Amino acid sequence: MNFDPLTSASPVILIHLAAAMLALGLGSLMWLRPKGTKSHKMIGRIFMILMIVTAISAISIREINRGQFSWIHIFVPLTLVGVAQALWAIKNRNIKAHIGHVRNLFFFALLIPGFFSFMPGRRLFAVFFGG
Repeated sequence: MNFDPLTSASPVILIHLAAAMLALGLGSLMWLRPKGTKSHKMIGRIFMILMIVTAISAISIREINRGQFSWIHIFVPLTLVGVAQALWAIKNRNIKAHIGHVRNLFFFALLIPGFFSFMPGRRLFAVFFGG
């Protein structure tokens, strides 16, 4: 592993990476623990905040596409909408919809963009594969 690409990263990239990694860890923990408990609710709140931080920080990350948004930025509105849907569903006690929205948020707004962050030319690819 080569951490040089991270030492030269802007603060917003480091915030984005930290929020995404924490969301991944907490999101995984959330799926493994019993639902409806106080700890589940606390983990869920923190997870939602981290997802919002991840999405908002991504707006400022434009170094690959000459300062413009790239195709991966489509996950920003998808994440924000997913958070709103999950929160709306639980507020209205629609547990089934809440579970679906959180699942979609975890997979389609966290895992899939995370997978794409390891593509050649991206910072995490350079960290893990030296590209």
